[in-house]
Amino acid sequence: MTDKHPTPDGLVIVDKPSGFTSHDVVAKMRGIARTRRVGHAGTLDPMATGVLVLGVERATKLLGHLALTEKEYLGTIRLGQTTLTDDAEGEITGSQDASKVTRDAVDAAVAKLTGRIMQVPSKVSAIKIKGVRSYKRAREGEEFEIPARPVTVSSFAVYDVRDAVAEDGTPVTDLVVSVVCSSGTYIRALARDLGADLGVGGHLTALRRTRVGPYKLDAAKTLDQLQQDLTVMSIADAATAAFPRWDVDAKRARLLINGVRLEMPDSYAGAGAVAVFDPEGRLLALVEEHKGKAKSLAVFG
Repeated sequence: MTDKHPTPDGLVIVDKPSGFTSHDVVAKMRGIARTRRVGHAGTLDPMATGVLVLGVERATKLLGHLALTEKEYLGTIRLGQTTLTDDAEGEITGSQDASKVTRDAVDAAVAKLTGRIMQVPSKVSAIKIKGVRSYKRAREGEEFEIPARPVTVSSFAVYDVRDAVAEDGTPVTDLVVSVVCSSGTYIRALARDLGADLGVGGHLTALRRTRVGPYKLDAAKTLDQLQQDLTVMSIADAATAAFPRWDVDAKRARLLINGVRLEMPDSYAGAGAVAVFDPEGRLLALVEEHKGKAKSLAVFG
């Protein structure tokens, strides 16, 4: 007797709801897809919503490479208040009148946070400090420093500026922003640093991820929709969307599967991960060029 609902094999683009951790979404997908073999390509904070890329079965091999791709966000930054977590989840640690901050000052501060910058992640992030998650150290009241690291903010735009009044009566300013950035960039750290530079403090009040690499929000499904109809992008389609494609003949395909390092065309030098396909259009492997030859990163064939 055959299974009417075989376990899918590919990527699932989820529109993550607020209040769910990335691990919560993975756990939910394990139930929907009926397999333990599910992972995600890069976390999304519980407060945030939007694109979370999941891999099911063999597609989990793609995730580590997809996690390194560029990401795009829409968010709201509140100037005039700082919080323990640099976002709306944490308790307020300071308030200051932000009504006098001008648009010119905002634009100048945003410009300083655009391009290749050094960023100190939030202390409640998942970064490991000497083997222990930063948020765990923070929860235990430990005093520690996180070293700054390079990130790239290729676009940081302010779409709207709104005057508001916080619950404690402080005049604040809410900025609606969009950010395109490299993997590892913390948007709440941008909010914190923007507020600090303007002298009034700041934190992130809303965040929606609209893109991870080539995967956009318009292709994402909610968990409820996926419960009704599990939409899976095949490994071949996922790899074609995310990586340069190299089609090889049957002989080269056999050699590659048997562990032989093929000579790579010069056009792939420095391209990073490259998806290799056989004549039938099956994804065989992810490889990268190393001294003119194909070094395997993940094998699927």
